Amino acid sequence: MIGGLYRSLTILGGPAIRWYLQRRLERGKEDPQRFPERLGLPARLRPPGPLLWCHGASVGETMAALPLLQRIARERPGLGLLVTSGTMTAAAMLAGRLPPGAIHAYVPVDRPAWVGRFLDHWRPDAAIWMESELWPNLIAETARRRVPMALLNGRLSARSHGNWRRFPGWARAVIGRFAMVLVPDEVQAQRFRSLGAGDVRVVGNLKAAAMLADAEPDALAALQAAIGGRPCWLAVSTHPGEDAVALAAHARLRAESWPDLLLVLVPRHPDRAGGIMDLAGRSGLAAVRRTSGDRILPTTAVYLGDTLGEMGLYLRLAAIVLVAGSFSVGRGGHNPLEPALLGAAILHGPDMANFAGVARRMAAAGAAEAVADAPSLARAVGQLLADPGERARRGDAARRIAEEEAGALDRTLSALSPMLDRIAAREATCNART
Repeated sequence: MIGGLYRSLTILGGPAIRWYLQRRLERGKEDPQRFPERLGLPARLRPPGPLLWCHGASVGETMAALPLLQRIARERPGLGLLVTSGTMTAAAMLAGRLPPGAIHAYVPVDRPAWVGRFLDHWRPDAAIWMESELWPNLIAETARRRVPMALLNGRLSARSHGNWRRFPGWARAVIGRFAMVLVPDEVQAQRFRSLGAGDVRVVGNLKAAAMLADAEPDALAALQAAIGGRPCWLAVSTHPGEDAVALAAHARLRAESWPDLLLVLVPRHPDRAGGIMDLAGRSGLAAVRRTSGDRILPTTAVYLGDTLGEMGLYLRLAAIVLVAGSFSVGRGGHNPLEPALLGAAILHGPDMANFAGVARRMAAAGAAEAVADAPSLARAVGQLLADPGERARRGDAARRIAEEEAGALDRTLSALSPMLDRIAAREATCNART
C-alpha cells in the first residue's frame, strides 16, 4: 500500500518535482550542462557488451567505490562500467579518477518515467549500490527488468531503521529485492535482516579501501614547512555548530597552555568557509583560507581547508584528529578509518552510529576517545599534546584496526564474483551463438 502510494505521488507530483529541480538548478545545485540526465535522458551511447552499473549518491559512497571499480576493471576488462551519482560534488570528485572506459552519469530523480528512460537506455546486466538512501522506484524498476542487485557497505542509522520498521511490508518490498546485502558489522547485519533482507553478509567497511588519499608532494611540503615545529591538530568534516565547538576548544587551549597551537579546520561543505572565518574572528582567532592562497604565519591560529579533494593533504599535517559529524544527534559521524590508517589519535563526538562497529573497536583498543563539548574536547586534545607517548600508542592502535578493516575489499570482491561470473558467462554464450 505504501509503495503504491509513493509511486502514485511521484507520478502525479511531476510538476512539483520539476519546479523543485528548477529551483536547485537556479541555485547552482544541479549541473546545467547535464541537467537532462536527472530526467533520465542519456547524454552518451551505451557501450557494447555486458555492463555493470554502480550507484553511489554522495561523495563518500562514490569515493569508496573507486578501489572496487579499479579492481573490477583490471580483473574483468571485458566488463563495461557505468557509475552514477546524484550530486555535482560527487561528479567532480570522480572526474579523472574512474578507470579507463568507465562512464559517469547522473542518476535520474526517482519518478517512474524518468527511471524507465534511464534503464531502457543503459540496460545494465547487474547493479551494485553504494547508497544509504534507497529509492523505491529505481529499485523496483531495476528488479522488474530482472537485473540482479547487490547493496554494498549497507548502512542504516538507528533513525532510518526505526522509520523502515514502521512499514514492514514496504521495507521487505524494497530491501528484499537485493540479491545480496554486504554490511560492515553485525549491528548493520541485524538491522537489514529485521527488514526482510535475505542474503546478508558481514564483510567489513568497504570505505577503508578508499582511504589514504594521495597528497600532492609540493603542497604537503609547503604546508609542513609553514607549520614548522608548531603543535597542530585537525577537525575534519565539520558541520554547522561543530565549527564553534572546535574553535572554542582551540581558543581555550591557546589561552591556557598552548599559545602557538594551530588548528586545521576542514568543513564538510567548503561553501561555508565565509561564515567559519567570521566565527573565528569573533573568537579572537586569526584565520586564513587555503583557497585565498594566504600563508600560515606565526600569528595564524586557524588554517581553513576550504577545498575539495585534498583530505589526504590535510590529514598528513597532524597526529590528533577530531572526526566530526558526530556532535549532532542523528548525523551519525563520519569515517574515522582514513586518519586511523595514518596513525592519528582519534577524537569524535558522542554520535558515531554510522560507524558503530568501528567506533566500538577503537574505543575498546584505546585508539579513540569520545568527547561531548568544547571543554571536554580541549581537555582531550591538551592531554594528547602533552603526552607524545600516549598519542603514539593510540595512533598505532587506530592504524591496526584500520588495516584490518581494509581487507573488506577482497571480501567484497569474493562475494560479488558469482554475480560477475554470470554476466561474463551470459556474454560468452551470446557471442558463441553469433
